[in-house]
Parts: sequence; C-alpha cells; structure tokens
Amino acid sequence: MFIKIRRDTLIILLLAFILILSGRLITYVAYASSPEVEQGVPISGIIVKGNDIVPIDTIRANVMQSGLRDGSYIDGDILITSKRELTLNEAIETAQELATMSTVPGTSVMPITAADVQVDRETGIVTVNVIEDFSTVDIEKTK
Repeated sequence: MFIKIRRDTLIILLLAFILILSGRLITYVAYASSPEVEQGVPISGIIVKGNDIVPIDTIRANVMQSGLRDGSYIDGDILITSKRELTLNEAIETAQELATMSTVPGTSVMPITAADVQVDRETGIVTVNVIEDFSTVDIEKTK
C-alpha cells in the first residue's frame, strides 16, 4: 500500500529538506571556523562559611565589590572585570578587608574579626571563611 504523493509536493519537500540541511551545515562550519577567544576561568560563585549572625548576602555583596563577581574572569594571575584589570592577590586582599566590614543588618556592629578568601583558579569558586567574635565589638550607646 503506497501513499500517493504528487510530484510537485515531493519536489517541495525535498527542497525544504535540502535547505534545512544546508542551514545546519553552514551553522556548524561558521562555528568551527570562528576564532576561539579564551577569556580564562570565569568566577562562578561565592561560598561563605563560618557566619552565624551576619547574613550571607551581606558578606557576598561586600566580597563582590572587590571584583570577585559574576562576569569577571581569571586569566593567569590577573582578575579581569568589566571595568578594570587587577592582580588576583590584590582582589583577594581587598575582599578580605571588605568582608570584615560586613555589619549586622540595621546596626553598625561589625562582628567579623577575620576573613580568609580563597579562589580556586580552575573552577572559579570563591570561598570566604569568616570568624565572628562579639567579645571584641565596641557597642556604644548614643543618646
């Protein structure tokens, strides 16, 4: 049992198939011949450990101000952001300083006494270890 197809319908279907196939072929050739731009390892996320009181989002926001954020990437020992290029060690030191400036929401209390920022140069994951110590916090009553 055969399906009856007219000759002009068969020609139209064959032309559509050839056009789709050639479009795919052109896409693959264009991709293969495009110059490869190596941007390095992108910063893929920030993991915060050791905090109890200060919210993770506050610490992340402060660390992102140092340039260690989405859209930045590591090329060797250089961190390239959308606005500037700086050494990775300088960005890590700045991130450590900014992480210690994180405050408890609604107050000016900065309980983080130390922060250790580590960047995995292969995966782009930033790990922030913080130490909160309320015994060193100066809480003054203002009248």
